[in-house]
Amino acid sequence: MKLLFIDYPVENLKESLAFYRDVLGFEEAWREGDHTVALKMPGSEVQLMLENDEVGLTPGAVFLVDSVDQYFEDNKDTIKFIKEPIDIPPGRYAIFQDNSGNLIRILDFSKEK
Repeated sequence: MKLLFIDYPVENLKESLAFYRDVLGFEEAWREGDHTVALKMPGSEVQLMLENDEVGLTPGAVFLVDSVDQYFEDNKDTIKFIKEPIDIPPGRYAIFQDNSGNLIRILDFSKEK
């Protein structure tokens, strides 16, 4: 696993982007439609990802794995997945909880291979 993003679900993407970009000085790295924007965090390869399509879920880390589907198959009996693997533009994505209820998001770049 490699840490890629810190995910912040937000209610208003436009207002949140203005805050992080204009007030805190983060730079936009990329965006996906009208629902997700990633920001470069100074001094780090990790990016801050703002998205408005997971409102109601708590912030958490997003980790890169070789295969979301394989990770799910290997761990579905011991880890509580709250979102089973789904397609996203670069590959596959899923969310599970640690033993304290914190969200851990995983993704792969299988569509980019």
